[in-house]
Amino acid sequence: MIFNEVTDNGIRVVGEIMPSYRSVALGIWVSAGPVYECDNERGISHFIEHMLFKGTKNRTAEQIAVEMDMLGGNLNAFTAKECTCFYVKVLDKHLATAADILSDMLHNPKLDKEDVEREAGVICEEILMNEDSPEDVAHEKLSATYYEGSPLAYPILGTYDSVKAITSEDMQSYMDRMYVPNNIVIACAGNFSRDELIKIVNEKFCDKKTGENVSCVESSTITTRKFASVKKDIEQAQVCLALPGYSIDDRLQYPLLVLNNCIGGTMSSRLFQSIREKRGLAYSVYSFVSSYSTSGYFSLYAGTGEAQAKLVIELMLNELKNIKESGISEEEFTRNKNQLRDSFIINQESTSAHSSALGKAMLLRNKVFSPDDVLKRLEAVTMDDIREVIDKTIDFDRMAGVVVSRNKDNIFEGIEKLIMEYK
Repeated sequence: MIFNEVTDNGIRVVGEIMPSYRSVALGIWVSAGPVYECDNERGISHFIEHMLFKGTKNRTAEQIAVEMDMLGGNLNAFTAKECTCFYVKVLDKHLATAADILSDMLHNPKLDKEDVEREAGVICEEILMNEDSPEDVAHEKLSATYYEGSPLAYPILGTYDSVKAITSEDMQSYMDRMYVPNNIVIACAGNFSRDELIKIVNEKFCDKKTGENVSCVESSTITTRKFASVKKDIEQAQVCLALPGYSIDDRLQYPLLVLNNCIGGTMSSRLFQSIREKRGLAYSVYSFVSSYSTSGYFSLYAGTGEAQAKLVIELMLNELKNIKESGISEEEFTRNKNQLRDSFIINQESTSAHSSALGKAMLLRNKVFSPDDVLKRLEAVTMDDIREVIDKTIDFDRMAGVVVSRNKDNIFEGIEKLIMEYK
């Protein structure tokens, strides 16, 4: 059973009672991410996520860790473009204790200046670590290129300089602005009672007044072809393409997921079979969908040798062109829709998955769908929907391309020409 309600001070509470389970997953979702940061705050949402584990006015960082271990639970967090989430999974009997720890972290963070300085070093190392991952560099550059000039272009981690400049006062000011009840969703799934959860929320999370509402940030949609390159001393070339996608609540989101599966989402997909299995040109090759509150994009990726990078991109473009002209077969459509359905059902065998789906949907869409609702939307996808998505998404005049490599033999020039002039 799924329910949702709003507390007197504006916190949205959503839960799914699953009595056959012995665990419970609790997530605190906050409208805090790069899309809401000012120019002098780049990376602050992610920085705060780190700092909330560094101790509170009531618990040291070690005490937080020890208490969670005593519960036998898992405590973690992540920052995305549009949100930050703190989540825990414990046995059902420990829900109140786990909620108390999360509440203490959010309401009473120590934000010690020495801890801030020390953790800034940790995050800068994280930034450098990502820069040493060519695949991460390619995806970050693709997002920045596709969303150039809009908030979704900003990196979650910030930059080396922006992170070093953030102070504990900056963090407190940002939390006072963003970590307010009407910007928070509390999602719970597992074996608990509705009355129990509402009592816990009222006791642990409702001591702050409502702040200013945070609205979805509009992000500009790509209108022209774009190309970007990053010169890096690496063995493989990383190649990416991005095409128009859809917001998380768009009716074409599910048809695009089916099409993505067909193009590069599975081992039987066209890209995997054509580029890896038949030609042996790449070990890693895939496609994926990125969706946000107001927009999204569809991406293709491969890691390959520099000498064949242009060929791999040409094969990607040719496959897209073939689908644009001829569509996909009924067999491909049925197989990939069934795979998505069965994969979704398998992934639902987890209280964490249920809690995460509820929290994200309520925060970003202000509504939730049950697993049955999701399956109905997926089952409702038709071949006509796929044709509409193909027509709107495979638009070479609204395409971004990125290459990361050593640029041996000046491959950037040839790849840019291919991407910018492909018909």
